[in-house]
Amino acid sequence: MGWLFYTDRRVQTYADEKAEIARLCTFEGDTRKTELVKAYKVGSTWYAAARVTNRDGTPVEDATYVTDPDGSITFAAVFLTAYDDGCWGYKDMEESAGPNASRAPLALIELLSDLKDPDSYAQDWRQRCRDWASIPDYQEGDKIRLAAPVTLTDGSTCQIVTATHYKRGRQQRRCYRIEETGGLVRLSKASLAGSELLSSAKGAASPVLAEFLAGRN
Repeated sequence: MGWLFYTDRRVQTYADEKAEIARLCTFEGDTRKTELVKAYKVGSTWYAAARVTNRDGTPVEDATYVTDPDGSITFAAVFLTAYDDGCWGYKDMEESAGPNASRAPLALIELLSDLKDPDSYAQDWRQRCRDWASIPDYQEGDKIRLAAPVTLTDGSTCQIVTATHYKRGRQQRRCYRIEETGGLVRLSKASLAGSELLSSAKGAASPVLAEFLAGRN
């Protein structure tokens, strides 16, 4: 399915988007009904968990999903969204269609029904979401070894960096100090995949406390 844009501009805010995602995930047919369980927005992408039940109360039989104990199945849907000249639009995909966007929170993945095929597109998508969620959120002063050297715009590379920040106006922006040169670099979260914590700022002794203790010896 391609992109669909709403030219009436009825979707303008976060609340409008969330309400529209809920509407798109809600459907009732002659034998089944679908309803939104939970939705999260990450960047411009919405990730939704939708539950399917049979109207007569019998267990749902499905070729992709294992039926849950309550007789339902819950699947993930991915909604790419964008604004074009003030008009909101979306492109939706079910997880078994192999969507590229794979940053759904673990809290959503845990809501989904088990999959029958361990080698399915949906299984691969869920693993990519787990891999993304497992990337550490480093703290100020943490020293890190990247899984592979990162090539910078000047052609040089770096692999060992220390988490720090710089100020831009009133905001603090995360950046990393390069071990070899002392220069600062911005790194995407994806570039931190597989990285290793060499030393933690939390584990380091306070220099003020160290000076105080040294004076007592």
